[in-house]
Amino acid sequence: MTAQCSDRLRRLLTLCAAAVSVGCLMPGTAAERPPTICNPLDLDYRFQLEEPSRREAADPAVVFYDREYWLFASKSGGYWHSPDFCHWVFVDGKNLPIEAYAPAPAVISGRLYYTAFDTRSVFRADDPRTGQWTKAGEIKAYADPALFQDDDGRVYIYYGCSANGGIQVVELDPANGFKEIGEPAVCLKCDPAHRGWEVPGDQNSGSAQGRIGDSWIEGAWTTKHAGRYYLQYAAPGTQFRSYADGVFIGGTPKGPFVYAPYSPFSHKPTGFLTGAGHSGTFQDAQSNWWRVVTTVISVRHIFERRIAVFPAGFCDDGQMFCDTYLGDYPRFLPGASQDASKRAMPNWMLLSYGKKAVASSELDGHPAANAFDENIQTWWCALTGAAGEWLEVDLGKTCRVEAMQINFADEGAKAQGKLVNDAYQYYVEASRDGSNWGKILDRSQNRRDAPHDYTQLEHPILARHVRLVNVHCPAGARFSVSGFRIFGSGLGHAPAAVKHIDARRDAGDGRRAVVSWAPSAQADFYIVRYGVAPDRLFSDYQIYNATNAQINALNSAIPYYFTVDAVNDSGITPTRTVLSLDKLPER
Repeated sequence: MTAQCSDRLRRLLTLCAAAVSVGCLMPGTAAERPPTICNPLDLDYRFQLEEPSRREAADPAVVFYDREYWLFASKSGGYWHSPDFCHWVFVDGKNLPIEAYAPAPAVISGRLYYTAFDTRSVFRADDPRTGQWTKAGEIKAYADPALFQDDDGRVYIYYGCSANGGIQVVELDPANGFKEIGEPAVCLKCDPAHRGWEVPGDQNSGSAQGRIGDSWIEGAWTTKHAGRYYLQYAAPGTQFRSYADGVFIGGTPKGPFVYAPYSPFSHKPTGFLTGAGHSGTFQDAQSNWWRVVTTVISVRHIFERRIAVFPAGFCDDGQMFCDTYLGDYPRFLPGASQDASKRAMPNWMLLSYGKKAVASSELDGHPAANAFDENIQTWWCALTGAAGEWLEVDLGKTCRVEAMQINFADEGAKAQGKLVNDAYQYYVEASRDGSNWGKILDRSQNRRDAPHDYTQLEHPILARHVRLVNVHCPAGARFSVSGFRIFGSGLGHAPAAVKHIDARRDAGDGRRAVVSWAPSAQADFYIVRYGVAPDRLFSDYQIYNATNAQINALNSAIPYYFTVDAVNDSGITPTRTVLSLDKLPER
């Protein structure tokens, strides 16, 4: 096992072991609690400029420039910067083609540059905090572009966005207005007949027409590591939960590139928040690797999306990985420390999943239970947006509450553009007996637009009942919540280890496999982990209300290894059994 892969596995096992602890931090207890974030990122996502009214941000890219993180995302009206990846300041892109898709910022020769989908221009900012940019060159219309400067100073642009398509590259000359040098070269093409993860559909089961094709190849990004060039790309489509990134590796910026058989390496098809495609790889202030990714809602509109960030890295032999394990649970901040353990997760489990819920009122089709079903595509909605509408959950027992994430659903909103001096205002109460309540979070005077408001409590508290009470809804919306997610410890025992795991590959289609297992006592759900080596089970599926999983995202001629973890509100129990699934002959 290589050193970096071993560190990742040790972090996972440390989380599992810590989560079974039944220790309790009482209110006021002095304890070191490093700051955390929770996906989707807590940003002031803009409402789009056309109907239907919905928020959107996608195709993200992060660069670390001038001691800050700079975050760009499609259709956001501007961009953000932050010194700590927690407190973001929005900048209006005054003279950028900011409404274009697929922003492509890059630091070139120490200065920040920008282009985007079919903009036909490259821009430069002397101080991006001002929002003022100047044109640095005119270029061709590149789809989903990605700028990259090599160590020798030469600059390249990777591009491509088409059904059943591929990615190309051409060198640019920044000293001559970014004119092309030489001819474009084809870097990669799609192959859904052998790469199950490139097949469209939420579970890679095919398009609505039942066709294997129509895989949308897009979202190029290139990272140089240890002398090799990692060309990352997205498939099969941004509207699918299966949206993911694969990688080809080359010895030069223009290839030739070879497909990495562990693709997709950035993959999150299940959980509250799904999708991990069209991403950007970056290093934080401590040189740790991360990926900022596009995630999926796609209910009101196919392009209704959000932004998430996951730890990433490279094994010593060069395998690239992205850690999406429970990737919508709290994580420590990027750049917080060089200590690898600080990049992992705190031992906080989800306390609210599937728990009994009541509300002040319910709009037809949007019951209170929807706020606790771990599905961002469903939501509870009150009959009105009036002050006093409320949502309450019974955690079933007294728990230690550490943090909460409130994901508002904007039902009935009529906004277009960014909200100005209008935001969700509310407060949260907690109780141990359902009768005596105390406020644990007060946003009744809030002015910050925060549709995915995440709060780490100053001190953990003990509670069984938690209630969210409305004060004001912005943009004429009803009070509605897609996820009222409460994190901490159930103060019990982790579930029993999973037994009797079985994995069977489809004899007629090597891209598919079924994994099954016996029920685990006290498990709330399961996580199927798999990968191309027993110590590299970097991909996973979260499985609720079942003891089997259909996995359609495999590469047809590659052997795999599988195991299953059991999860509840008090911890994770990994299973030591790892099953081998040999490759099948080529068809």
